[in-house]
Parts: sequence; C-alpha cells; structure tokens
Amino acid sequence: MARFLKPLPLLRRSFLSVPGSHPSAFDENLLRLLRNEISYLSDYVVPRPPPQRFRSFSIEDRPGEQWIRLRSKHGDEDVKVDVTMFDGAAPVPSAPIAEKVKALERGPRLHISLIVEVSRGEASDSVLELICSAWPDSLVVETLFPLHRKVAVFRPYFGRNFKNLEKEVRRQVISYLEERGVDDDLAEFLHEYMTNKDKVELLRWLRIVESYVQK
Repeated sequence: MARFLKPLPLLRRSFLSVPGSHPSAFDENLLRLLRNEISYLSDYVVPRPPPQRFRSFSIEDRPGEQWIRLRSKHGDEDVKVDVTMFDGAAPVPSAPIAEKVKALERGPRLHISLIVEVSRGEASDSVLELICSAWPDSLVVETLFPLHRKVAVFRPYFGRNFKNLEKEVRRQVISYLEERGVDDDLAEFLHEYMTNKDKVELLRWLRIVESYVQK
C-alpha cells in the first residue's frame, strides 16, 4: 500500500506552481485540455439561460449546487418543491439481448428526486410532505406523511409505502398533486431543466479549475 502513496508528493510539487514562477509543463498541458473542453462546451453544447418560471411555479436556481427550488400558490396553500439534479438511473431491464441493446442505445433512463411540501403559509404548523421520483415522462409518488413544524419527532412514522396503499387512495393523492401542478408535465420539464443545468454547472466548474491552475 505504501508504495502507491510515495509518488504523491512528487505529483503535488509538479502540479502546484511556485508563486512568481513559470507554469510547469504539467500545468500548461492541463490548461490546454481545460480550455479545449470549455471551448467545445461553449461552441457546440451551448447551455441555455435557465427559465425563471414554469406554469404557476417560480424557480429558484442554486448556482454551484445540485438542486433547485420551485414555489407556487394554490388558493391559501404554499407549494414548495425541492428538486435534485440527476441522482440515479433505472437499471437495464432483464430482457432478451436484442431488447437490452436497444435500451442501451436509447441511453440511461435518468432519475430525479423531489420533496413536495404543501402548507397553509409559514404560520401553519401542519405540513404535508411527499417524496416523489421524476422520470423523463412520468412522476411517481414514493411516500407521503404529515409533519408538524413545532414538534420535533426523533423517529416519525412515515406510513406505508405509497404503492401499498389502496388504489383509490393512490388515485386521490395523484389528483391532489396534479391540481397543484405536480404532474408528469412537471417531471418532463425538470428533466429538460436539469440537462441544461448539468451543462451550466460543468462549464462553471471547468472555469473555476482553469482559474485555479492559472494562478
């Protein structure tokens, strides 16, 4: 194990330039690669300015972070949706080899996590929270549970898995969300938004690394 750690000081000395000295060959090569990638992303995979609204939702982007927040009003209710960037993908299904090849050619079916919170304003103690999965063409409820802002519970009871609830209960919950704009169309929009955000964040990250190496 030790023999793999010995070269690290040498790598560190070659990577970090001494202040006032000329960039090392390693630094110059890294800068060239970074600039090529930045140029490619800027010219051929150009990110779009992110939209600030979707239907009734305002969108609060989080530059440099892996999530966004959506807010909306439904009557006297506040609807808040916290959305991650892509955090997983559906496994390739067990199927004949030809179907597996087609699935691989289509690319991964990416997953986004949502936390939906419905309340009657900040003054309200009661909150309904729902954990959902957003797929490219559908929104799936995973679980729902009531919360109380003023009461801290160490191990709250989250209820049954949503799939195990009665069919009519599931249907009513889905209708409840759809009335508040949390539906399949929102899932599709979020996939488009996060695809663009992924490009924006990658470009920002590359420029930060470039700036660091240049110093």
